[in-house]
Amino acid sequence: MQEKKYELEIGGKKMVATFSDLADQANGSVMLSCEDTIVLATAVISKGAEKNMGFFNLTVDYLEKFYAAGLILGGQYNKREGRPSDEAVLSSRIIDRTIRPLFEKHIKNAVQVIVTVLSVGQADPGVLAINAASLALGVSDIPWAGPVGAVHIGKLKTSADIKYDDYTPHNGEPVYDLDLTVCGKNKEVMMIEAMTFEIDEAIVSGALDMAVDHISQIENWQQKIISEIGKKKLEFPKPIVSEEVKQKFSSTIGAKLMSGIFSKESKENIVLFEIEWKEIVAEMYPPSTDYKTNKLNEGLRSVAEDYYHHEVDRVVHEGATKENKRPDGRALDEVRGLYAKAGGISPTLHGSGIFYRGETHVLSALTLGGPKDAIMLDGMEVRGEKRFMHHYNFPPYSAGETGRVGGMNRREMGHGMLAEKALVPVMPNKMDFPYTIRVVSESMASNGSTSQASICASTVALMDGGVPIKAPVAGIAMGVMIDETNPSVYKIITDIQGPEDHHGDMDFKIAGTRTGITALQLDIKVGGIPVIILKESLTAAKVARLKILDCIEAEITKPRADIAATAPKIVVMKIRPDQIGLVIGGGGKTINAIRDKTGAEITIEDDGTVYVTGKNGAAEAAKEIVFQMTREILVGEMYQATVAKILEIGAVVKISEFADGLVHISEIAPFRVNRVTDVLKEGMIVPVKVIAVDKEKDRISLSIKAANPDFIKNPYPPTAPLPPKPTA
Repeated sequence: MQEKKYELEIGGKKMVATFSDLADQANGSVMLSCEDTIVLATAVISKGAEKNMGFFNLTVDYLEKFYAAGLILGGQYNKREGRPSDEAVLSSRIIDRTIRPLFEKHIKNAVQVIVTVLSVGQADPGVLAINAASLALGVSDIPWAGPVGAVHIGKLKTSADIKYDDYTPHNGEPVYDLDLTVCGKNKEVMMIEAMTFEIDEAIVSGALDMAVDHISQIENWQQKIISEIGKKKLEFPKPIVSEEVKQKFSSTIGAKLMSGIFSKESKENIVLFEIEWKEIVAEMYPPSTDYKTNKLNEGLRSVAEDYYHHEVDRVVHEGATKENKRPDGRALDEVRGLYAKAGGISPTLHGSGIFYRGETHVLSALTLGGPKDAIMLDGMEVRGEKRFMHHYNFPPYSAGETGRVGGMNRREMGHGMLAEKALVPVMPNKMDFPYTIRVVSESMASNGSTSQASICASTVALMDGGVPIKAPVAGIAMGVMIDETNPSVYKIITDIQGPEDHHGDMDFKIAGTRTGITALQLDIKVGGIPVIILKESLTAAKVARLKILDCIEAEITKPRADIAATAPKIVVMKIRPDQIGLVIGGGGKTINAIRDKTGAEITIEDDGTVYVTGKNGAAEAAKEIVFQMTREILVGEMYQATVAKILEIGAVVKISEFADGLVHISEIAPFRVNRVTDVLKEGMIVPVKVIAVDKEKDRISLSIKAANPDFIKNPYPPTAPLPPKPTA
């Protein structure tokens, strides 16, 4: 096997790119390693062109392999990797969002990028995968305007410093106050994914500057590699739109495009105009029975259909950059009409929230469960439990369309996870609120950023359900229109809607509280966004966010004092770790008996923390049983006890279902007792006081006379008086 290696020292770490013939059937491949983490990236382009799909046919797959972490997949009957984990899906989306804008959209050949994790060490395989994908495409013959660099910027909760690649694998709970992944090229940003714990905009701006500096080092290193071993790029000549098509468009659709787009019905008009244009194009280049003629007409139709999107983009951009116009007539910094509703859906729900922002409507529903309802993470990197989940659904009716229902696509998972990241920083800790929390956001109507509306609706649902979040969270999507002929001219747009999202240059989602940012996500459709635009967007987003928070807090100012009556109640108690076995019992017999008797669910952690979950008094009943089972008997305590067994030396009495002790014959009464049976019988209820506890021998000494000296009546007749002494 022939190999060629390239090394880069960055941030005190060494990144090594290895090129070999290991995957030589791919158009481009690389094995990239850093701190014992290794990923293999491959890039392949199909031999033939596809039909006009309306978008560039790119597929990205990030494959986790359990052998990479030295693990065998759990489960008795399956040891093979199957459905990708949530982390794998999100990593695939991040790579896709980074590299997609750098392909020419006229290419109809399918492109597939696959990144396989071969080894997991200290470096983040997700960030390494982006750089590997860039290198694989860069050295391949696939036309692509890269390379790009990707870095992780973090601030650990235990540190005050923000650092490059401050990555540490973790299980369950976040370890960062700032967890920021940035991709870019040429000092511009391509993609952002972040979760932060109410970090100020100025700090985030500084982190972006740091990221861009480190990205440049990675980018320059890749450029050197590509110049040395990169293949000559394939050529796909850009189709030329004929004058006939341009004139036909101008006389039909073009004549009404401006007025149709800049109207209240802009979203509907754009769809209707496209349908009309496709019908016109079909008449210009009809299907033919002759194969060559039909093939030629298919190509001409494809070029003509694409011309429509080019013209819509041009009109939307010129309206914003030259006339400060938006499709729906709003000012550039104007947020659409807002509405929030807490509860009122059904008493069965544990909490609900409805949020409107213009034509985007979301319903979020809260469900509370016990610790047993937490999801177990059994992934390649992350293993543990997750007690807060946000799930997002986008049914076809929300976009006024028909389509497949059910299952999960990458978009829904990505939107759901973005909202989850935004809410995690304000969630209560487990000791304060030991519930498993699930929020489901249903997109009811969509016209721009349902993910950010889901954050707002979820905040309302959480507060309606009595979840003590630290602060309400709101999100807003920011856009930008950049003049194609003069990139220094641009207009930032607040609260983008459908046409601005689809035809704009940026979708920058920013969520946070009044204090600071909790989540960021950036998607772009151009070759890069200058950092200055992102900084200005952060400032404008804060103004919009505060306005949305005003709306939310006008409906519900803070979390309700109590959880819903329909939600299970959780009570928490502590036992000694050495008592865990006592509560569980052999083979779980004791704990299962408590569950069966009360209907409550019991979870015990290794430190002796006990979570008891139940409804209608079940939790309290089970807690009392565990308490009585494990409570420490102390000298001086008083009990009402039941005589269980009579002995010659005294009586064994039960002071609870789980504890008994001995009342010695001398402790029964203040007078001499000849026989225990003279004063006590089995089943008799007697007051007792603890007078001694021998923990080593597990013995408890009790006293009836110390508890109540008058309780036992003297059964013996008085002693007869002695006869008088005889007189002299």
